[in-house]
Amino acid sequence: MSDQQNNKRLAMLEAALYAAGRPVDMESMKVVVRTKSDKVIARLIRELSLRYDARRSALEVKVLPGNRAVMRLNQRYDQSVKRFTTKPLLTMGPLKTLSYVAYHQPVLQSQVVVDRGNHVYAHLKRMEDMGLITRERNENRAYVIETTPFFADYFGFGTDPSNTRIQLRRIFNQIKIHRLDNGEEESAGKKALDLVFDGSTLVESMDKLP
Repeated sequence: MSDQQNNKRLAMLEAALYAAGRPVDMESMKVVVRTKSDKVIARLIRELSLRYDARRSALEVKVLPGNRAVMRLNQRYDQSVKRFTTKPLLTMGPLKTLSYVAYHQPVLQSQVVVDRGNHVYAHLKRMEDMGLITRERNENRAYVIETTPFFADYFGFGTDPSNTRIQLRRIFNQIKIHRLDNGEEESAGKKALDLVFDGSTLVESMDKLP
């Protein structure tokens, strides 16, 4: 492969990752750079990542679990540019519903409605449209809800639901929320819960965990 062709592929890959604004799977990236080779796309991602590292860019290219890659802001700049970030991905109500799903997943939609109220139908529809959750029917035709890899990437959780539950519990313990079993938080922890799900504090809390 000539240097010119290689640079063109790198530019196409860079443009795709930038435009996506979220993790992109390897198969999609292979289509963008017009290759069928896993080795070629892996090499291009690695080379692009090294170029960003070499010039100490505010952006970074990282390989994620599940054969995906993402272009994102380097974490060392998070606090410096926090005031310029856009509004939260979700408002308070949907974030609380999302936290319930993440903690209890896989969970029946009917159970979410019982514990959180009828208003969650709108929450769930929006979160599904955004790619944060999936709703699949089981053998009894009931909807079962789980979070997606995009949820894990966006909020800084691992891709294993059991680990997500542990991480959430540790956050709730840190801010003195002791009950999430039925969708209701203890009154003493309500203000803390409002803070942790303001759209940014959840991510900050996760960053502080060892």
